[in-house]
Amino acid sequence: MKIVGTAAEAVAGIGDGASLAVGGFGLAGVPAVLIKALLGQGTSGLHVVSNNCGTDGHGLGELLAAGRISRVTGSYVGQNKEFARQYLAGELEVELIPQGTLAERLRAGGCGIPAFYTRAGVGTLVEEGGLPWRYRSDGSVAVASPPKEVREFDGVPYILEHGIRTDFALVRAARGDIHGNLVFAKAARNFNPPAAMAGRVTIAEVEELCELDPEEVHLPGVFVQKVLALDPGQAADKPIERRTVRS
Repeated sequence: MKIVGTAAEAVAGIGDGASLAVGGFGLAGVPAVLIKALLGQGTSGLHVVSNNCGTDGHGLGELLAAGRISRVTGSYVGQNKEFARQYLAGELEVELIPQGTLAERLRAGGCGIPAFYTRAGVGTLVEEGGLPWRYRSDGSVAVASPPKEVREFDGVPYILEHGIRTDFALVRAARGDIHGNLVFAKAARNFNPPAAMAGRVTIAEVEELCELDPEEVHLPGVFVQKVLALDPGQAADKPIERRTVRS
């Protein structure tokens, strides 16, 4: 059985400087309870791999505002002014990569695939290098992305991308069982499964702990080491990134 009693217990092993794959798409499927526990624990110097870095005051945005994140690998800045400020001020290292490439790098890492070739980014700075990863305070580039290996298949160029493995992963599931088998709801299924696969130790917060039919499992429990069952209030807390109102 992989159940843990509290969020603090679940994240207790995550130390300073750890790498962390985090699920979620915008604010959908973000493991907010585990993130708050990590914030309360005081862990710093984190290298986060996630589609985006939350928003101001929500999700990973809380860790970012507290200065706990040193590097982000992602594909979207999102509605997060503090993320942009820290990046442009040279306080944060950011590796921006194509969204599909990020998903596949996480999945590949989880499947034991060290690298793969893709067309995404061919002929751009993704291939050629030079994308600013970290700025200096004066606005000059301190660290830039390196060029990537290129190989042709059937006369078509592809670039080499490496699989991602992280020390830990934090994910959120709609349903899960005591063995760590998980089911994700809608947009939460975009990045939570590959993030969970990439972590050497994966911690899942689950809105509903129950028995699952094997046919409905999205992620098998072999990828999950700890399961935290949320209370009804935590499970119902689902902010959205932007409200759209029309007359």
